[in-house]
Amino acid sequence: MNEEIKIALVEDDENLRFLVAERLESEGYKVLEAKNGEDAEKIILKEKPKIVLLDWMLPGKQGSDVCVNIRKAGFDNQIIMMTAKGQDIDKIEAYNFGVSDYITKPFNMDVLVAMVDNKIKFSLNSEKSESHRFDNMEHLPNTHLLIKDGHKIELTILENRILLYFLKNKNKVINREELMMEVWGYNADVNTRTLDMHIVRLRKKIETNADTPLYLQTVRGIGYKFVHN
Repeated sequence: MNEEIKIALVEDDENLRFLVAERLESEGYKVLEAKNGEDAEKIILKEKPKIVLLDWMLPGKQGSDVCVNIRKAGFDNQIIMMTAKGQDIDKIEAYNFGVSDYITKPFNMDVLVAMVDNKIKFSLNSEKSESHRFDNMEHLPNTHLLIKDGHKIELTILENRILLYFLKNKNKVINREELMMEVWGYNADVNTRTLDMHIVRLRKKIETNADTPLYLQTVRGIGYKFVHN
């Protein structure tokens, strides 16, 4: 692994910060540490790390504020938000402040490392401007945007994940369990109603008429299928 791949770790819990930093360094990453939002912003904008691991609850400035500020200042690499089990991701994503992904605490170190490795590989192998086109629309997953007839529509973290998964599996019937696993991950405590609600919201953004969807079709008793030639 390239010694110079930098990861910013923003976490006020000293023990956890030490453990995560030690593990990432043992994997060959260069870790930049910050324990509050002010320091984090300075370090991130100066050093431009490949990935920011950002705690949601920080003293003084919240993780969401840090996120908004560095995005405004032009930082467009991956930001992974670290949230406590009880914090509602849906409430968090509603602020739409530019998080690329999230991981729930307490997390398994191997899972965190796999996630980071994966994102690094992905960013090294793909252009920053990854895009998926279908008809009059373009999905830009790294910036959570859907461009429809030239208009920008913001997607939430979960809508972004759902749409990306469908676009990578066009015309394939995807059952609800598979989709929930993909979107919420292993420790997900979600039911199919929650998933269906996100699908409804996503349909409103991509379909001309959400009640008779052309793209995001329901496959009765199984799940969904993204139809596109």
